[in-house]
Amino acid sequence: MKVTLLQHTPDPETAVALAARLCYSPTGIDELRDKLTRSDITAFLEKIMSLGHQSVLEHATFTFGIEGISRATSHQLVRHRLASYSQQSQRYVSHATRFAAVVPPSIAGRPELAARFEAQLQALHETYAALAEAGVPAEDARYILPNATETKIIVSMNARELRHFFALRCCERAQWEIRAMAVEMLKLVIKVAPVIFRDAGPGCLTGPCPEGALSCGRMAAVRETFKELSG
Repeated sequence: MKVTLLQHTPDPETAVALAARLCYSPTGIDELRDKLTRSDITAFLEKIMSLGHQSVLEHATFTFGIEGISRATSHQLVRHRLASYSQQSQRYVSHATRFAAVVPPSIAGRPELAARFEAQLQALHETYAALAEAGVPAEDARYILPNATETKIIVSMNARELRHFFALRCCERAQWEIRAMAVEMLKLVIKVAPVIFRDAGPGCLTGPCPEGALSCGRMAAVRETFKELSG
């Protein structure tokens, strides 16, 4: 898996602080911007975050390049509808050469199961290649491809939606692959917007576990992990 922060709103925390400050000030935008110092930005962001005034976070947008995830994970990812996606097409990109696949650790760590898994992947590849050789269009041959097939996707989310995404997908109850992806995304954005994403992560970081009876039971360890991540 490779996760890259391709681009983001220049100085995202200034953009958010300026938008928030405007809501409470009669001053013109240019004057507000000129008066904002770094300490003012940090203090104001901390205040609005504590008040739950998160609509202003939508002014900061982040775009990620994500490679080497499975179609199983990309299907989960695109359920987050307040985002923009551009995914490698299985209609226009042929997999006639051996397609790459993600093997779950629960299978990779068990040699007999891993061998059976690999055998199935090879059989699917051979069938796909045979269909392609017979002139079946890639858009139809792709029906044989498994959820394990690797994909590439570009994703854009604003900071408010990213915090919601992290709350759900950094949770220990989330599926392992999308959780790993979400954590990598958080590591990248916290470097450029440390105040906005300071307490971002699973819901248990700032309150009781939202999973209730389904809790992982590791809240203290989870909190420590994400505390180290935020520095």
